[in-house]
Amino acid sequence: MKISSGNIFSYAALWPRILTRWISDKTPALFDCGPDVQDRSICAVDPIDPEQCYAEPRVVIIGAGMAGLTAAARLAKRGISNLVVLEAYERPGGRIHSCWIGDVVAELGAGIQDPDYCSPHPVYTMSAKEMPPRPGLPGVEHSRGLFERVATGKMSFPSTISAYYKFRQIEKEASKIFCLGGSKQHGSLINFMSLRIQQELHEYPEEQQHDAARILFGLAHMLSARCGDDTAMLYGDHSGCYMNMPGGDVRVPLGVAGSLAPLLRQIPEGAIRYCKPVNCVYWGTCQKAGCRATVCTTDGEEFPADYVITTVSSGVLAANAAQMFCPALPSSKIDAIRCLGFGYVNKIYMEYCHPFWFWHKGDINFKYTCNSLMNRTDWTRGITSIRAATNSKHVISAMVVGKEAWLMEGICDKDVAEGVTDLLRASTGNSFVPYPVSLIRSHWVSDPYFLGAYSYDSKCTDGDTQRALACPLPGLGDSIPPILLFAGEATVPGYFATLEGAKISGVREAERVIQLTLRFKGPPLPATQTAQARNKLKCEN
Repeated sequence: MKISSGNIFSYAALWPRILTRWISDKTPALFDCGPDVQDRSICAVDPIDPEQCYAEPRVVIIGAGMAGLTAAARLAKRGISNLVVLEAYERPGGRIHSCWIGDVVAELGAGIQDPDYCSPHPVYTMSAKEMPPRPGLPGVEHSRGLFERVATGKMSFPSTISAYYKFRQIEKEASKIFCLGGSKQHGSLINFMSLRIQQELHEYPEEQQHDAARILFGLAHMLSARCGDDTAMLYGDHSGCYMNMPGGDVRVPLGVAGSLAPLLRQIPEGAIRYCKPVNCVYWGTCQKAGCRATVCTTDGEEFPADYVITTVSSGVLAANAAQMFCPALPSSKIDAIRCLGFGYVNKIYMEYCHPFWFWHKGDINFKYTCNSLMNRTDWTRGITSIRAATNSKHVISAMVVGKEAWLMEGICDKDVAEGVTDLLRASTGNSFVPYPVSLIRSHWVSDPYFLGAYSYDSKCTDGDTQRALACPLPGLGDSIPPILLFAGEATVPGYFATLEGAKISGVREAERVIQLTLRFKGPPLPATQTAQARNKLKCEN
């Protein structure tokens, strides 16, 4: 096995200012107990030297959500393919669950841009918690757009228009190449588009290259903002894939689930084992057959491992930690799990034959506070919003939070439709609001493999709880190398309850395994062999 140095951007010199954050070796680590999570080469092994090949450690990843898939893809990218991902369900994604209803993709789970979740970004949190709140800064009096220079006014007309159409042409090329299931030999989406932009810029006269570059790269940044994710990890699937239909190609939206495709393509074939719920993880003093850890599934199969990366939700950890790990987790880890809250949230999507909201009150967008629905005595008092689904003319979505979200899961679809319809009639003043023709909803609270939707910092610990949960076992100060590694959105301060947090945690733990592999020149020795080697060294000295 060879852990490759991974030349991420072979043309970094063409785009130095933009790529500085990706290749910098001076960026400090985000976590006190974890490695640097920057997406860069950290390997000291020369990939050309055959003498620098190490044996691969065995890695078992529990959960095929965003964190687990990111960790697996990262390990495979760095040359560690001796891994297995154990997923309890028959599908990947975890709390990412995209379903079709009517004319849209319904996100029953995590969403990339969900207006109902306030941003956990540290700068946002810092300003939002200011007491008393201060007024914001005034806006720029004469803001300039993408097609204007800062000092000399508008750009020349020919170069701006041609650059715009060149970018649309590059977009079409990317969509055809990076469709779902396409070849990954072209690299990532941002690599391809950036290289194509550089090629097109050479076709412009020298005096027009600056303006054209601003337009092309500006549109690329706007594409990244619309994706709401790191386009270096996306291919073309965020905007759907093409299917051959009578009359031409048709783009089929994939939803957030489309962002999993580039990760799945990087994971070795057969590494993901579906319908494999984990029963117990034996580690530390409960070693089996000399393995550092053994992961046992409910069907009796055992998976030996040098490292175990667990990505299960904090709700599952809080409910099953005592039975899931042998020996049990230390009190510091249990306290961190208990300090974190785990929110109850469910989504409801309803399809209608006709957009009744256009006929009466215009667009529909209701937001409710905990006091506005106090007069209601059923589960509908937990509804926080009802709105028309984005880009849809037939679908309405509703969000339910708190214990009412759990109560909603225990009733039938007909009662759910009646409850939402009753609230809509009261809110609109229209007693003729129709019932939906179809309905889908989530069941995150009662699901035994999630037991909730997302974590939140209930104790306001400024990230200490997430850091404590993220620290491996044994700790970094112990003589035995870490065995249990913890990933998931609940382990990332400032990014918990987000897909970004799950992705960061997966990269973080994969890098930890890679650095430990480099440190020990392969898998770490079991505890007994490590102690024997240490005693032998003392005797020789």
